[in-house]
Amino acid sequence: MKRREMSQKKIFLICVAISTVSLLLHHGGHLSWTMEAFHLSCPGLRSLPLWGLKPKHTNVAFLKTHKTASSTMQNLLFRFAERNNVTVALPMQACSHQFCYPRSFTPHFVHPHTIPPNIITSHMRFNKAEMQRLMPNDTIYITILREPGSMFESLFSYYNQYCQSFKRVPNGSLEAFLEEPWHYYRPDEKDSMYARNTVTFDLGGDKDRPATDVTYAQTFLVEVERVFSLVMIAEYFDESLVLLRHLLNWDLDDILYVKLNMRTTNSKRSLTPGLSSKIRDWNSIDALLYDHFNASLWRQLSAMGHACVAREVRLLRQAQERLMRSCFGGRMPLLRSAEQIKNKDLRPWKPSGKVDIVGYDLPVNLSRGFSSQAQELCLKLVMPEVQYTRVLLRSQLLRYRRSYQFRPPQQSRSPQQPIRTVLLRHPQGQRSQPTPAAPGPVSGTRSTSTTKPAEGPQDGTTKLRPKTSQNEAS
Repeated sequence: MKRREMSQKKIFLICVAISTVSLLLHHGGHLSWTMEAFHLSCPGLRSLPLWGLKPKHTNVAFLKTHKTASSTMQNLLFRFAERNNVTVALPMQACSHQFCYPRSFTPHFVHPHTIPPNIITSHMRFNKAEMQRLMPNDTIYITILREPGSMFESLFSYYNQYCQSFKRVPNGSLEAFLEEPWHYYRPDEKDSMYARNTVTFDLGGDKDRPATDVTYAQTFLVEVERVFSLVMIAEYFDESLVLLRHLLNWDLDDILYVKLNMRTTNSKRSLTPGLSSKIRDWNSIDALLYDHFNASLWRQLSAMGHACVAREVRLLRQAQERLMRSCFGGRMPLLRSAEQIKNKDLRPWKPSGKVDIVGYDLPVNLSRGFSSQAQELCLKLVMPEVQYTRVLLRSQLLRYRRSYQFRPPQQSRSPQQPIRTVLLRHPQGQRSQPTPAAPGPVSGTRSTSTTKPAEGPQDGTTKLRPKTSQNEAS
C-alpha cells in the first residue's frame, strides 16, 4: 500500500515538474524578467501570469488626453489588442480618427463593426454614463496627465494655427497670451478647449469654472479618482507602466513602446518660473489634478517598493532597447522630420509649417532575415496614430465580415438596424443602467466644434524619484 502511495506521489511530482518546465518554456521571453522580480520579492509579483496563471485583463478604457504622451500609450494598446485578438472601439468614419471630439462622447460615434469592444483609446470628451453603456462592466479606466506648464507650452505651439485664442496673439507670443489671456480667449469659440484647462475638458469637466470655485474643483477631482483606477504621469511614463502592468496582469512585452509624435528641440520654448506660475494660475483645475495624481502615483510606487519598481523599469528599458535595435538594423533609431520620412505610413501629421514633428523611418532592408510577423511588429511599433487607426479599422472590418458570413441567420443584424440595439447586447451579460450625471467627468461645458486636427504627445522617462517634473519633448 505504501509503495503504491509512493509511486502515485512520484508520478504526481513528475507531472508537476513537466508542467512547470513546459510553462517556463512557453514564457521563455519573460523568464529573466520574472526571476529578477522574484529575487526582489516584489509585492505585486503574484499578478504575473506565471504565478497562479491569472489571465490578463483585456477590458480597458484609456482616456487619451492632449499632449501628455497619450499617442504612445494608444499605440501600445493597439498592439496589445492585435496580439491578443481583442476588439478595439474605433470612431465611425464621419468622426475621422477621433470620437467626434470635442463633442461629448456617445456610443453613436463608434463604428458599428467594432462593437462590442474590449478596448477604447481614441480621443474623446469623456462621458462616464455613455461609456458605461458601451464597455463591459469590469472595464478598468485609465488616463494620463502631464505637468501643466510643459503641457500648455506644447498645446500653444502645436495648435497655434488652429485655436483662434492662440492665433490672434501677436507674433505667436506665449508671454503675450499669458499677460492678458482674457483679451484673446473666447470660451465658446471653436477649439477653445486647447486654450484653457484642456485636461479638465477632456475628462468631461467645466474648463471655465472660476479658480475661486474650490468646491467644484475638489468635487471634480474626487469623481475622477473614483472612476479611474490609474492616472499615469507623463514625466514618469515608465514607472506608470509598471503600475499598469501589475494592475492589468500584463507581461513585459505588453508594455514595450517607442516615443511617438515628438517635436524637435527648436520647436519648443523653455519656460521661466514666472511663466510656469502664470500657466498654472490660468489652468488652475488642471494644476490641481496634476498635483494630486502625481502625489498619488508616488504613494502607489512606494507601496510597491522603490527597489522593485526601479528593477522593473530597468528591465523594461533593456527590453525596449533590444527591440528597437532589432527593428533598426542593430542600432538605435535616428529621429527624422516628417518631410524626411519616405514611407507615408510612418510619416507623422504636422499641424502647421511652424511646428516640426519627428518620427521614424525603418531601414529599407528590414525584410532581410525578418519574418513577416517581425516586420509587422516593427512597422506597428513606430506607426503614427492616424495611419494605425486606419489600418486597425480595416483589419477589424475584415474580421467582422468573416464572422458575419458564418453567423446563424437569427443572429444576423441588418445594416439599417440602430446602433443602440447592438450596444445593449454584450457577451458578458446584462448591462447596468446608465448612471445619473455627477459633477466631474460625466458632463461638462458645451462646444461648437465637431472635428479637430490630429495630435500627439511625447513621453518623458526619468530616474525614479518622487514628485519632480522634467520637461518632455512634445
